[in-house]
Amino acid sequence: MEGDRIVEELTIGEVARRVGLRPSALRYYESVGLLPPPRRVNGQRRYDASVFQRLAIIQLAQESGFTLAEIETLVHGFASETPPSARWWTLAQAKLVEADALIQRAQHMKRLLEAALDCGCLTFEECVIVEDQGCVESKKGVGV
Repeated sequence: MEGDRIVEELTIGEVARRVGLRPSALRYYESVGLLPPPRRVNGQRRYDASVFQRLAIIQLAQESGFTLAEIETLVHGFASETPPSARWWTLAQAKLVEADALIQRAQHMKRLLEAALDCGCLTFEECVIVEDQGCVESKKGVGV
């Protein structure tokens, strides 16, 4: 019978060991609402196996570049009837725009570094790369 089933409960240390986190990270996730408050037995947190799915979602989101604040929005920042797939799609679209901008900046940085490695200038004053980049004031306008 379903009601007679024994549910394995894990301590915070056991959960932390299984997922490779510190117990303090789990307590923090709980404090900011990323993990639901676990049942307590004699003051100790006791987690059921569902915690692993939530932690997997948090890890996937972090590896995808989401901040903890953005993950909190993913978990709680939508109407309850909004399905998780729609939540993910909405936030992932915005994160893709950020990732594209980051890639553009990284490619620009790489080009500058490669050019600097090939530069034969003896001083910055005569360096063509510095001249091509211009100074901050000339790009923004004086006094801006």
